[in-house]
Amino acid sequence: MPIYHKQGKIPPKRHTVFEKPNGGLFQEQLFGTEGFSGTSSLLYHHNRPTMVKEYLSPIDVTPKIAVEKNLMAKRFIGFNIPQIDDFLESKTDLLVNNDLLLGLAAPKDSMGDYFYKNGEADELIFIHKGSGTLKTIFGNIPFQYGDYLIIPRGTIYQIQFDSKDNRLFYLESFSPIYFPKRYRNNFGQLLENAPFCERDLRLPENLETHDVKGDFLIKVKKQGQIHRIIYGAHPFDLVGWDGFNYPYAFSIFDFEPITGRIHQPPPVHQTFEGRNFVVCSFCPRLYDYHPKAIPAPYNHSNIDSDEVLYYVDGDFMSRNDVKKGQLTLHPGGIPHGPHPGAMERSIGQTKTEELALMVDPFHPFKITQAAAEIDDGTYFKSWMD
Repeated sequence: MPIYHKQGKIPPKRHTVFEKPNGGLFQEQLFGTEGFSGTSSLLYHHNRPTMVKEYLSPIDVTPKIAVEKNLMAKRFIGFNIPQIDDFLESKTDLLVNNDLLLGLAAPKDSMGDYFYKNGEADELIFIHKGSGTLKTIFGNIPFQYGDYLIIPRGTIYQIQFDSKDNRLFYLESFSPIYFPKRYRNNFGQLLENAPFCERDLRLPENLETHDVKGDFLIKVKKQGQIHRIIYGAHPFDLVGWDGFNYPYAFSIFDFEPITGRIHQPPPVHQTFEGRNFVVCSFCPRLYDYHPKAIPAPYNHSNIDSDEVLYYVDGDFMSRNDVKKGQLTLHPGGIPHGPHPGAMERSIGQTKTEELALMVDPFHPFKITQAAAEIDDGTYFKSWMD
């Protein structure tokens, strides 16, 4: 979980009078998760955060399911997702279950005429191509290739891109996204044996305060709908805030791989977790150093979970003919392992330059129509000699 952070001006005590310099009171808002028992922050607005002027008709974005029950290994050609101007319209949901959904996006334009928030899911956005700034109610976070952006549900934000060539992997979790429990002590601090620490996190800075009234369009995602709401004040109107619940960035290049004398199991790559799923980062690292080590992963049974790998860059040592931007699904219920020849090729190698991220859901994924359209249709045969 993030560390305590604050921006701007806040009163000495919470839930007390906080006067504006020219009279009147700032409006306090609790921004929390899981009722009043999860992480939270306190926000102080110039204007009431409840000033709704109008509701426009919602837009349905419910994923269209092509395959409800799947037991076939699949490979999706991610760079076949088309580039689309608008950020929200470019989001292409590929795999879904009751705990999360994941997909790819290739937006060309920044969010300029509207603000956005996900009303029911924490978001993880991985930057595969592009750079820019995540502008939020909490402040701004610059991002670039290799960054994870973690955006708690309810966060109002805009994304500004530096160019039109952007490729994103995203995940929406219906539970909070945290760091693995085994990396943290009883107080939430990351332990010495964790593969990253708090100083690797990039927190919101340069709080923008816009005390402006008018008509401001906020698009809110909830229950498969994009609700379009006109608010009467600029959403970025905070004079200050503090707490533990806010967006942050973490670079995959700051993940320090855990290696061993023999092959280490996938949990050593874990980076985040939510309810019924984990996210792992496979990064450049030294190989195993036992004199008879086989660096390639051993065959293993996916009994309890599906396994999804998104290939970012480099040569993924356990696979043949896998390219950047592709996404593979190894469904639970059947074993999988290295491709033919991969085990033999790995013997004697000293390092790998692979870069990929993995999502393991503990409940099966359904495959959307959009995913079926970019399925190569032959991946399940790739283990044949």
